[in-house]
Amino acid sequence: MHFGSLVAALASFLDARRRGGEWLVRIEDLDPPRTVAGAADRQLATLEALGLRWDGPVLYQSTRTAAYAAALDALIARGLVYPCGCSRKEIAAHGLAGLEGPRYPGTCRDGLPPGRAPRAWRFATRPGPIDFVDRIQGPRHQDLANAIGDFVVRRADGIHAYQLAVVVDDAWQGITNVVRGADLIDSTPRQIALQQALGLSTPTYAHVPLVVDGAGRKLSKSDAAQPVDPRDPLPALLRAWAFLGQAPLEPRPASAAELLERAVAGWDIARVPRRPRRLGPLAGESSPSARAR
Repeated sequence: MHFGSLVAALASFLDARRRGGEWLVRIEDLDPPRTVAGAADRQLATLEALGLRWDGPVLYQSTRTAAYAAALDALIARGLVYPCGCSRKEIAAHGLAGLEGPRYPGTCRDGLPPGRAPRAWRFATRPGPIDFVDRIQGPRHQDLANAIGDFVVRRADGIHAYQLAVVVDDAWQGITNVVRGADLIDSTPRQIALQQALGLSTPTYAHVPLVVDGAGRKLSKSDAAQPVDPRDPLPALLRAWAFLGQAPLEPRPASAAELLERAVAGWDIARVPRRPRRLGPLAGESSPSARAR
């Protein structure tokens, strides 16, 4: 677990506890080729060492394939998705400008061209805005069709896309409040569109600012992305608390358990900053004492 992940985990943990809710942990291991053996166990062990203990069993998305397939079948039955035979290379060459790079030009929207075999399944977006109010970032507006276009819900390799899986799991787990990193805020309109298409409720969202390095790069993509040390959790928790803009805990907590108890009582999501922030030392420190990702 790196520092950016700790910031999101701590914010969601404190928000759930402050509101009297449950804090659930999900392992999003949809993509077997990218899954590192033992990584999830190490992350869970780090959470426990930090005192961030979850409610109920951990949900592994790799066990939920049948649920995602059923949701896709429902979308197919309603005519809301379509098979696509285009390759990434073709989309890169002919795609339109979009928020996250080339936007799908709709080649297969009205049916597969002659000689094409289906590869992926795409959700057919509709013109018009999708609006939501983020508890940290404020009002958000996105014309999904123009910003993102028809997006993939099942990949060419048969793996269900994150956007579909997370919507299905949020509904199945009864999620009412999502607190996560701001790198996912542009995914939220896609998830809302899928929730509406499947007749599912929409949670409230709160996106915490990203941790960036000195060059403004997301910390997880930076050379500064070192793991949090679970053997000495207090410095990392103090730094994450300060990063989230919360009032200083005076006197300094003597342990991680004391910090979390006082932090739950003092948590104020209105203090969380909106913009990405650099990782800096705590007051009185010349350099970070907790390694960070």
